[in-house]
Amino acid sequence: MVTTVGTETTFEKLVENLIILEHDAIAAYEKTIEKLEDPTAKQKIAEFKGDHERHVAELTRMAGTLGVTPPAEGDAKQMLTTGKISLASLIGDRTILKAMATNEIETKMAYDQAARNAVATPEAQSFFRQAFADEDRHKAWMDSAAAA
Repeated sequence: MVTTVGTETTFEKLVENLIILEHDAIAAYEKTIEKLEDPTAKQKIAEFKGDHERHVAELTRMAGTLGVTPPAEGDAKQMLTTGKISLASLIGDRTILKAMATNEIETKMAYDQAARNAVATPEAQSFFRQAFADEDRHKAWMDSAAAA
């Protein structure tokens, strides 16, 4: 899936859309924790969910400095990300993790684009690069765990 998040023409809209994306990701992580059977995988996914919550906190701080009211939830895309997990749970943990890894592709792409977006401040671009590294680490673990 190709995302346009990260390519916005204003910093305010960039931050707002990243917050929405993060809320969608958190919902998918919650669904994954609920559906996974393996306690070790659940613990790792909960750790990754904490990264997303940290991202929301930082993005919310940015929104405040911009005078933007941060979105409190995701959008309709949340149904796609959580629905994919629900369907995958019918097959098992490995399939759930594969589905989550596909969700990470979009988040990685959004942060990569945001880190290169000229409307973002240098401080924000640095944060976006760190968030990209988090997403890259999440996806790598999910790919590895799903292949095991």
